[in-house]
Amino acid sequence: MNLLHGVGDFFSLDIGTNSMRIIQLVGDDKNGWSLIRYAYVPIEPRLTADQTDLGRKRLGEAILGAVEQAGIKTKSVAVGLPASKTFTSIVETDTLPEKELQKTFKYEIDKYVPMPMSDAKADYVILGPSPNDPMKTEVLVSSVARSYAEPYLETIEKTGLSVIAMEPEPLAMARSLSLPGAIDATMIVDFGEKSTDLVITYQNKPRLVRSIPGGFDQFLNAVTAGLGVTEDQARQFILKFGLSEEQVEGQVFKILVPSLDTYASELAKSVRFFQTKYLNGKVGSIVLSGYASMIPLFAEYIEAKTNIPVIKGNPWQLVRTTPEQQHALMPVASEFAVVIGLSERSND
Repeated sequence: MNLLHGVGDFFSLDIGTNSMRIIQLVGDDKNGWSLIRYAYVPIEPRLTADQTDLGRKRLGEAILGAVEQAGIKTKSVAVGLPASKTFTSIVETDTLPEKELQKTFKYEIDKYVPMPMSDAKADYVILGPSPNDPMKTEVLVSSVARSYAEPYLETIEKTGLSVIAMEPEPLAMARSLSLPGAIDATMIVDFGEKSTDLVITYQNKPRLVRSIPGGFDQFLNAVTAGLGVTEDQARQFILKFGLSEEQVEGQVFKILVPSLDTYASELAKSVRFFQTKYLNGKVGSIVLSGYASMIPLFAEYIEAKTNIPVIKGNPWQLVRTTPEQQHALMPVASEFAVVIGLSERSND
């Protein structure tokens, strides 16, 4: 099982807070991809939160049901790991011949993992020459605690599936949402249910990876309390009226302003950090995913606060689909960024 590297013929699995996504693609990153099988299965949040033996058994049954619904035959699966459960960083090391660098880094990786290696699963990818110093090479290092990864693996493999790769969700998301041909750096932001994943890519490589605590649930709680409505009603208000100051007397917008300002501040902080490190790098665009792409006027708000052009991401940009698939996926298409990114992995 590899933490980062792709291997062979597989399908991809992304288990979120409220739904499970499965996808299988054929193709490659040069000629594009085609969708052959997929499934979208709503789940109860308590299903993934239940760490008892019975809870894991039920999650396994839900996974098998989704696989059967998709009509997938292969047993090999690549899965995403929540950013909150992983540690990912980009480090610089002296430039060496690739084989020598791989050999050296294999024995030095423990220096970049924030826990004893006996307690962690770790992997790395050589990104190439540093944009700052051609005498240095950048390496992406990612790790996850065994105490989280091993029970998760066991839950999936007890179903008869074989986990052949695990990858932090932000890296998968960045793969499907990166803008082809972009010259400037791109910030990719996924506003999830519980947290926000953020990746800045530059010269087609991830250069900054962050997970910001707090997500759509903070918005829900604020509107629920502020308007005295149920959570379902608050969800409808946010997704229908968004940040409009003309709808419902602008009450939703006024309630969300403190959270929005904190959120925009974190994005601006990440831009400053990146541009301090990469002096020739400029963040030319922000790509929004998840709830950030679904809330009306959210993109306009972030653009006004950061002075950076903002667009809504399209994880399907390199994936060919039939009209029937497009119609079926339309209501949930924006939720597939991670699972599509997992399936667009290189086998190099």
